[in-house]
Amino acid sequence: MYTPVKTVFSVLAVASLLIACSQKVETVAPGAANATASTIVKIGHVGPTSGAIAHLGKDNENGARLAIEELNAAGVTIDGKKVTLELMAEDDAADPKQGTAVALKLVDAKVAGVVGHLNSGTTIPASRVYSDAGIPQISPSATHPQYTRQGFKTTFRMVADDARMGATLGKYTVGTLKGKAIAVIDDRTAYGQGVAEEFSKAVLAAGGKVVAKEFTTDKATDFNAILTTIKGKRPDVVFFGGMDAVAGPILKQMMSLGITARFVGGDGICTEELMKLGGDAITDEQVVCAQAGGVEGDGREGLDAFKARYKARFGTDIQVYSPHVYDAVRVMVGAMVKARSADPAKYLPVLAATTGFKGVTGTISFDAKGDIRDAALTLKTVRAGKLETLAVIR
Repeated sequence: MYTPVKTVFSVLAVASLLIACSQKVETVAPGAANATASTIVKIGHVGPTSGAIAHLGKDNENGARLAIEELNAAGVTIDGKKVTLELMAEDDAADPKQGTAVALKLVDAKVAGVVGHLNSGTTIPASRVYSDAGIPQISPSATHPQYTRQGFKTTFRMVADDARMGATLGKYTVGTLKGKAIAVIDDRTAYGQGVAEEFSKAVLAAGGKVVAKEFTTDKATDFNAILTTIKGKRPDVVFFGGMDAVAGPILKQMMSLGITARFVGGDGICTEELMKLGGDAITDEQVVCAQAGGVEGDGREGLDAFKARYKARFGTDIQVYSPHVYDAVRVMVGAMVKARSADPAKYLPVLAATTGFKGVTGTISFDAKGDIRDAALTLKTVRAGKLETLAVIR
C-alpha cells in the first residue's frame, strides 16, 4: 500500500504525542493511587454466612459492620491522618478448607487485621496463614484451647475457652442440677468434641457419672439410633457439644422417644434460634447453656444500648457473638490509633498489651497467650420460649 511521506510524519508525530502523554500519566497515577489508598484501612471479617449456621455468621458480620460504620461516622485519625475503615467480609461456610482459602484471600488483599473466624475448626487452620503473614487475628467465638496455644503472636480470643466453659457446665450440672446419670453427645467438630471432653472431665471430678458417650456430625439430621441407645441408660441429663442447628432436631427427636432429661450445652446452642429449631420440644428450664461473656450492674446499660442500635440498623435481635465482634473491631482499631500506625508489625505489640479496654461485653485485657483475662460466662435457661439469665460466673 502506498502512503504519502507527509502522512507518515503526521502519524509518527501523533504516536510520539500519545506515548509522551501515556508516560506522563504513568508517572502521576501511581502517586495519586497511593495517596488515595493510604486513607483506606482494610479489616477482614470471616464467618459462616452460608450453611446451617449462617444465622450466626451473619450476626457476627453485622457486629463488625456496625462497629466500622460507627467508627467511620465518628472519625478515625491515625498518626495525624484521617482514615476510612473498609470491611472485607468473607464466608468460610464453617468449612476448614474454605476457611484457609479465604484467609489467603485476605492476606493477598493486604488487610490490616482480621476478626474471625467463628468456629474453632476454621479458626485454627486459618490462624497459621495469618501468623505467617504477620496479620493480627481476633476470634470472637472460637473456644478450642489449641487456638491460642500454638505459639503464634498474632492470635487473640474474646471469650472463655472450652476448658473454662466445659468445666463450669460440668460442675454446675452435678452440683446445681443434681445430675446423677449424664449422657454426652458431640458433633466431632473441634469445638463440639473439645467442649464435650472438658465437660466430661469436670463431671467426673465433681463426683458425677457419665453413663453414655455418643457422637454424630454437624451435618446429621437423624439421631434416633444414638438417642435410643442413650434412652436405655436412663439419663437425667443429656449434654450436647455442638451448634444449635443440630441441637434443635436432637431435642425434637428426644421428645418423640420420650426422653425427658435436662439438655445442657455450651454457647453453640445458647441462641434464640434454638427456640425456632426445637419448637415445642423445649419445655421450661429443660435447656441449660452457657454464653461466653457476661456483664452485670452498670455494664448492662452499654450492652443494652448496643442491642438497641443493632436492632435499629439490621432489623433483628442479636444472636450470640456480635457484641464480641463489635468489641474486637474497636479494640483492633484502638491499637492502631495508639500505635500511630495500621501496619500490623507496628500495632501488633500494642494490641497484645491491651489492658482495661471498656467494651460492651465488659473490660477487655489479653494475657500472654492472647486469651481474654478474667473471662466471664453467662448461664442461661429457657422459660416461655425465651433465654433467661441464671447467673454470671467468672
